[in-house]
Amino acid sequence: MLELSNLNVAYGRAQVLRDLSLTVASGEILCLLGRNGAGKTTTMKAIMGLLPLMSGRIALDGQAVSDLPPHRVPRTGIGYIPQGRGLFAELTVAQNLEIGLMVRKSGPEVLEGVLELFPRLRERFRQRAETLSGGEQQMLATARALCLEPEVLLLDEPTEGLQPSMIELIRQVIVVMRDRGVAVLLVEQRVDAVLAVADRVAFIENGRNLETLDAAALRADHDILQRHLGV
Repeated sequence: MLELSNLNVAYGRAQVLRDLSLTVASGEILCLLGRNGAGKTTTMKAIMGLLPLMSGRIALDGQAVSDLPPHRVPRTGIGYIPQGRGLFAELTVAQNLEIGLMVRKSGPEVLEGVLELFPRLRERFRQRAETLSGGEQQMLATARALCLEPEVLLLDEPTEGLQPSMIELIRQVIVVMRDRGVAVLLVEQRVDAVLAVADRVAFIENGRNLETLDAAALRADHDILQRHLGV
């Protein structure tokens, strides 16, 4: 289980997160919803140690990770697919995946399992990442995160700019990870995509928790979305 307890985070003098608390259980998809600037991406970066905490605690299965330097956070089992994907553009698909495998010293059987989820990457194995389409780059970023055999998977707007077939593939992989017991924290602007995969939805505004609801409640009552998001 991933636990965020009373996180306070700032960019310089501008505080973005204010006593934000969330939990994501193993085998659960929790989606973060909020207007632009609500603090969703900041939450992801704080978990990965890319932004320092003013106060608060981040723990995985009860063990604190909030004091770790960023390069050690993935070794605890937290995989991150950021906006922009963060690929090594001049490296090949194979080399990008090898970097993911190195994080926790995963073996070739892990790579084979990842390529079964993304067979197109097998076809592109020797191509440089910069030559891939946008959808293929999103596949590669996701596959690289899966190479470290994550216990927690963070995805920041993974379907942005993708065609419907790619969106469906990413959705299927997210569900597979959930079914394998991975805790998934998803930032997504597409409400339809959220309602298709989420178990629970957490609304945040101005860096604060508003409420967390079962996704079934949102599917049954769209007035909740109107109240929080204006959609």
